[in-house]
Amino acid sequence: MQTYKEALSWLSELSAHGIRPGLDRVRMMLEGLGNPERRLKSIHVGGTNGKGSTTAFLKEPMKEAGLVCGTFTSPYVHEFRERIAVNGEPVSEEDFLKSAQAVRPVVESVAKTPFGPPTEFEVLTVIAAHYFASSAFPDVVVWEVGLGGRLDSTNAVHPMISIITNVGHDHQAILGDTIEEIAREKAGIIKSGVPVVTCDTNPEVTEIFEEAAEDARTRLYRLDRDFHVTHAEPESSGWTFSFQSILNHIPDLKISMLGRHQTKNAAAALMAFRYLMLYYALPVDEDHIRRGLQKASWIGRMDYRETTPPLLLDGAHNKEGMESLVEALEDHFPERPIHLIVGMTKEKDPAVLLEPLKTLPIQSAAVVGFDFFRAASAEETAAQSPIPDTKALSDWKAAWEKMKQTASPGDIIVAAGSLYFISEVAAEEKK
Repeated sequence: MQTYKEALSWLSELSAHGIRPGLDRVRMMLEGLGNPERRLKSIHVGGTNGKGSTTAFLKEPMKEAGLVCGTFTSPYVHEFRERIAVNGEPVSEEDFLKSAQAVRPVVESVAKTPFGPPTEFEVLTVIAAHYFASSAFPDVVVWEVGLGGRLDSTNAVHPMISIITNVGHDHQAILGDTIEEIAREKAGIIKSGVPVVTCDTNPEVTEIFEEAAEDARTRLYRLDRDFHVTHAEPESSGWTFSFQSILNHIPDLKISMLGRHQTKNAAAALMAFRYLMLYYALPVDEDHIRRGLQKASWIGRMDYRETTPPLLLDGAHNKEGMESLVEALEDHFPERPIHLIVGMTKEKDPAVLLEPLKTLPIQSAAVVGFDFFRAASAEETAAQSPIPDTKALSDWKAAWEKMKQTASPGDIIVAAGSLYFISEVAAEEKK
């Protein structure tokens, strides 16, 4: 393994092992490398929706403060190396190769144990830990949970503080059928002595989080109890709002992300900052926060493009995400005619996923396929769509061309669904 492409090919081969939740393999690999994750100051971000946006709201203020912020996120949009980044810059091919070479012998050793070969995501997590601790040396690393929380490989990290954005219906085949079951999996990132922040206000969810925090002898900071979003107002390019907590008050903040839910994600980041400033002397002040929040963006999440006609990309891949998308469209583009393009994965129920969109002024709708092994059939999905006259088209480009011919100047095209689908559109739009 002497080149980046060879390292990427080796990692890709591990995907054959599929998704096998559990921490034994990743802990063995980290131990074999001398536990590099223990040399890092970390923030752990879990939840069903909003993890990427919350990570951006954490990263940008730290950059404004002159801190070096590492991030571990998924999926990528333009380049695989985006998943491991420092101050928004992907790990270099050379550094990725160097860490992959260091990790590979440990992977092969663990593969011989009764726990079996590590998965692609587990190995990528360990590569990230090695890179951050041995080459990049960031001041703080933000780790985004891949799936669930309790058994996700990022849960081997012991952070300064954790954030759980919310709990919604996603990955039910692995996490459970009910919100309560999924909430328990998400609550699995709550650790002894590590405080946790949540935007979720569902009593059934917060009760589970409270129990987990009490068992871990730590503190849960809850939206609408310990911190608040007030005076939230939509603008053409984002939101203004004020932040109120038990520790501080910051009025008249601005964010450049669309969607009311983004004010909650920003508030969760601010609650985490306030804790870290108070207990870890993190040097992020109000000016850094103001500038950083306004600069924060996340490709494919309420991502508005000034094309002709305008294009809005959003990785709304579950019912709760679609509800947030509907709310954002009603706030920022009231009564504008909409042309909808959807790409979803096989495990989704189109009747449930697309139901919230029925209230929108949809002029045309199309379901498309995309380049992902779990992509759903466009024909089968269109047949189950609750949106009248939903068409099945070969790909999003065909839908885009068809809708451009029929859309009026004041219309807007919305592409929504799987983040893998949205990443495909965003990558092509950049060209």
